[in-house]
Amino acid sequence: MIAFNYTTDSTNLSFVTLVQKTSVAPTTLPTEFHAYFHAFVQGTENSDFIKVGATYHFFIKEDQQSEALRVAGSTLFSQLNKTTEAIVLDGNPLAALLVAEGIALASYQFLTYFTDKDKKKNGLQEVILPSSIEKEKIEELSNTVNAVCWARDRVNEPVSHLNAVQLSEKMSELCTSVGCHVQVLEKTQIESLKMGGLLAVNKGSIDPPTFTIIEYKPSNAKNTQPIVLVGKGVVYDTGGLSLKPTPGSMDCMKSDMGGAACMAATIYLAAAQKLPIHLIGLIPATDNRPGLNAYAPGDVITMYDGTSVEVLNTDAEGRMILADALAYSNKFNPALVIDAATLTGAALRAIGTKASVVMGNASDDNFSKLEAAGNEVHERVVRFPFWDDYAKEIKSSIADLKNLGGPNAGMITAGKFLEHFVKSPYIHMDIAGPAWLDAKEDYRTQGGTGAGVRLLYTFLKNY
Repeated sequence: MIAFNYTTDSTNLSFVTLVQKTSVAPTTLPTEFHAYFHAFVQGTENSDFIKVGATYHFFIKEDQQSEALRVAGSTLFSQLNKTTEAIVLDGNPLAALLVAEGIALASYQFLTYFTDKDKKKNGLQEVILPSSIEKEKIEELSNTVNAVCWARDRVNEPVSHLNAVQLSEKMSELCTSVGCHVQVLEKTQIESLKMGGLLAVNKGSIDPPTFTIIEYKPSNAKNTQPIVLVGKGVVYDTGGLSLKPTPGSMDCMKSDMGGAACMAATIYLAAAQKLPIHLIGLIPATDNRPGLNAYAPGDVITMYDGTSVEVLNTDAEGRMILADALAYSNKFNPALVIDAATLTGAALRAIGTKASVVMGNASDDNFSKLEAAGNEVHERVVRFPFWDDYAKEIKSSIADLKNLGGPNAGMITAGKFLEHFVKSPYIHMDIAGPAWLDAKEDYRTQGGTGAGVRLLYTFLKNY
């Protein structure tokens, strides 16, 4: 992981100068390149670099939008020589932090299963920031990058090394490290609670389910009622008896616990930053397989809150396990419930990988603040309608509900199904699009992206 410092002992340096139109050539730049620098300052390009011997000198115009500066950091990182151990940033403090964020997130690697991982590691170890930046800002950036990269690691981990029990252990390890209280319910406890949705999805697996409860409650919490964060923890999804096709569908389904990773990392980050806000995380976890006594289309399942659900498709499993967790949230009388889930292909088809689909019955003010947070960190959200008309499509002829709506607006009917189980103001986040990328997009690396962590942290910080 890249370290953020004010000074370095490294000899293999590159320099980044954030410039204004009035900037003078940096003292680190040889005199013969001053004319080149001034041509850049007066030109239309927003970033450029020159190489002097083994040293790179990068120039980035600081009067760009936040996301452009993050992307500039990502681009800069991709141009570095592998021998560069440290980058020295000089210029506007806010711009420097944004460039550093792009560099750090772009430098992420998942090398666990390479036999020559040491040879593949990035050379960059440090980003040296201007001394005018407050220590608290650097700590926040470091904690944010750690949280996002932790979430990426979990999503990239194959199910052979991350079943439900192992996921709960990883979440417990992460969150207890910053003072959170974590309780992991095992299968017998889940059975005693009669969480029918979670147990039904787990019936095809040889590995037991878990239900993880994470609580961060600082003494100075400003909210008397907690905010509950619920994350979908399907560690691998074959579709069950409604088997998914491969390739292009099942082959990336180790990512189906992206919501769980998002929520655990968000609570970790809030606690690491000592936000004065009471949070509870609820993470139901299992894999979804067609083996053993797997639940089947046509089954009727009784959920934690007593609701009967007709199963029409076993690949609509995420809403089954989330429904139990959402119903469990009612015992805390929360001010707000937010879930995050890689829930529907419909969300991906609707808006692609550039944003998350959001909907719910929470106040317009909460949705406006969520949208503002998304714009600030460029993890944008698109609010979809949540009219009761859509709820008609999940009414069953033999049970209270069915777990599948009609052929259209699948992301909304899934949301209406989940809403049934929540008694508090509710926001549903379908992160199926941005949580996994088949190819790198700037500082969002291939595979797990950690989508939602920076978004929700920013929302909670401003709550």
